[in-house]
Amino acid sequence: MSNILQGKRAVVFGAGGSIGAAVSKEFAAEGAEVFLAGRTKANVEEIASQISKAGGTAHAAAVDALHDAAVNKYLDGIVSDFGAIDIEFNAVGPLANEYGPGKHAVDLTIEEFMLPLNTVVKSQFITARAAVRHMIKRRSGVIIFLTGSPARGHIEGGTSIGAAFGAVEILMENLAIEAGPHGVRAVCLRTTANVDSRTMQDISDGVSAQMNVPKKQMQEQFSARLAGLNFLKVPASISDTAKVAALLASDRVHFITGTTVNSTAGAALD
Repeated sequence: MSNILQGKRAVVFGAGGSIGAAVSKEFAAEGAEVFLAGRTKANVEEIASQISKAGGTAHAAAVDALHDAAVNKYLDGIVSDFGAIDIEFNAVGPLANEYGPGKHAVDLTIEEFMLPLNTVVKSQFITARAAVRHMIKRRSGVIIFLTGSPARGHIEGGTSIGAAFGAVEILMENLAIEAGPHGVRAVCLRTTANVDSRTMQDISDGVSAQMNVPKKQMQEQFSARLAGLNFLKVPASISDTAKVAALLASDRVHFITGTTVNSTAGAALD
């Protein structure tokens, strides 16, 4: 542990998911006091318990990140009780099988195309806006937006989620311009597919069932395919994403704002 987040208070939305949980644990390991928000309190309470057992400090709450009033009430409460919010990270997103992954654009339904826009983009806007309002008052803080390689259209079948990620990256740039003069940073973390994320596991399991191939065999094939898409030829993990998020949240990179950090190992070039 380098404790690069010592004394920081970090809010993680979607903390019950695989990436949200990994980022929460990394923030805590680096010294941050972490506030875990998820739709199901039991899920985030389990993550908070794991953080506490590892020596960190974590709080769990059930919060619908698509509900503007609920998000504002939650963050208002944190500021009132703990003094400030230094970091906000959002890993909220739909289930992979809900937005037509792998489908060509012409085959997507309107509902499949709109789902990531109505969840990912809406949630990122609600949570970032609420957090920035508090950060501006203190003239300090960082908003980290999570996007992915489909924002660069590097493979077929990523139209709906790619459109959402692209919108989030533009949202980040505009927020950075507006909040920067007030001492607040905004940055996107663009990842490639994390082989051990819940989304990738769900996709792998779905393909396994469709092709009648054993899950273990499909997971190995899936991992090899993901590795082949990047320059390092190894699949990215949720731990890789979490470590980059912790660095971006730290004061060590206080001059990084208004940009998308490409953590895809070349899978999706700028």
